[in-house]
Amino acid sequence: MNIVVLVKQVPDSGSERNLAGDNTVERQSANNVINEMDEYAIEEALKIQEAHGGEVTILTMGPERATESIRKALSMGPDKAVHVLDDALHGSCAVATSKVLAAALGTLNADLIIAGAESTDGRVQVLPHMIAERLGVAALTGARKLTVDGGTLTIERQTEEGYEVVTAATPAVVSVWDTINEPRYPSFKGIMAAKKKPVQTLALADLGVDAGEVGFAGASSEVVEHAKRPARSGGQKVADDGNGGVALVEFLSSEKFV
Repeated sequence: MNIVVLVKQVPDSGSERNLAGDNTVERQSANNVINEMDEYAIEEALKIQEAHGGEVTILTMGPERATESIRKALSMGPDKAVHVLDDALHGSCAVATSKVLAAALGTLNADLIIAGAESTDGRVQVLPHMIAERLGVAALTGARKLTVDGGTLTIERQTEEGYEVVTAATPAVVSVWDTINEPRYPSFKGIMAAKKKPVQTLALADLGVDAGEVGFAGASSEVVEHAKRPARSGGQKVADDGNGGVALVEFLSSEKFV
């Protein structure tokens, strides 16, 4: 089975994150890491490969320094990577990103495409659906469990009430939550091996995508203004002089909690 895993480099959610002057995520000075959900996608791909054979390819769209996360992903065990790298991509919206990734996937002949359910910087949760639509394949999204039986895929889709069972034939796009597995840590051998694994770089021209369709020029949405989160103010203390309960309910009501 030919498996492609979508991996994005994002600023570490455990550190302070900022927007740059052009209202895009500041990445140059940030501590960038693999998007957390994507690590679960990588692990799931490797488990399927171990059970059914085949090849695992990492696909990333991002700037030059995204190579750091590509090598980290390869150290977990995938066989190779493809890096879509082009200065014109800066400022791309989700719609344009899905167009570029779908074009790249069109060159890889994947049986199964696995992605994290969301990224920690954008959190739009729509790319797996968009890519599946562009490729004309099934979208099995929000998986907490994935089973492969020949050319048939079955997932348990996580919901607020429990889960749904959804089945589709390959090729298909599957997005996963962090409840699906526990990602492995790269071994020293894996880290050393990752340095020699092939990484193919593709530009927009290689994919037949016009630069005017991506970046700020092709964006269907944009951030027009941003501001720092305001500092936390002191809480309101309710003194209980006999009517504390009433005062508490009045406060909760004013805040629309009750």
